[in-house]
Amino acid sequence: QVQLVESGGGLVQAGGSLRLSCAASGRTFSSYTMGWFRQAPGKEREFLAAISWGGARTSYADSVKGRFTISRDNAKNTVYLQMNSLKPEDTAVYYCAATSRTWLTLKINEYSYWGQGTQVTVSS
Repeated sequence: QVQLVESGGGLVQAGGSLRLSCAASGRTFSSYTMGWFRQAPGKEREFLAAISWGGARTSYADSVKGRFTISRDNAKNTVYLQMNSLKPEDTAVYYCAATSRTWLTLKINEYSYWGQGTQVTVSS
């Protein structure tokens, strides 16, 4: 069982940066592949990035590649999403999620544990 709590969201101007954090409970955090997703009003939840259990492998959606960076610190049971060059279209609720899959899956239904989400609003 893993419980996830996101933080770091807020209001930022276009072109700005934010770093989201996702703190996990449980002693087995380091065994999970972690992902970040977002959901804008009226839209489906979409995959953004994933990171392997040890942090050596990452995967990104084309929409955020080169702007967002996923990382993790297993000693702190935390996964991060550094977001740079933010755009108004990045406005959404951002979620972290955990999966026991060993590959970097982007499929929402393969993630078993989810946080409650944190709002990111980018003003133009």
